[in-house]
Amino acid sequence: MTSATKIAVIKTGGKQYKVKEGEIIKIEKIDKKEGVNIKFETLLIATTDGKEINIGQPTLGDKVEGKIKEQNRDKKVTVVKYKNKTRYLRTKGHRQAFTKVEILKID
Repeated sequence: MTSATKIAVIKTGGKQYKVKEGEIIKIEKIDKKEGVNIKFETLLIATTDGKEINIGQPTLGDKVEGKIKEQNRDKKVTVVKYKNKTRYLRTKGHRQAFTKVEILKID
């Protein structure tokens, strides 16, 4: 019998992410240094075969632990405003900050 791996749904930066152990995810920026371990607010924990499911009411607490791998900024996104026949053109660039996190363990 093969052991089923655990998956979890975590909440961070106003978004929810489905994660599993060993996975590297890209999330909204967290103000901590690289190499620091952090815990995430956990909404759901389940096995991949669906035999065990734990659902929070509203959360299960800080059950998922991760390690910050990288703090960086994404590629530039160019925003263009244009109005026809009025000689109106504005361009603006934006680079969104992000954090890469490796999921270490799910309790």
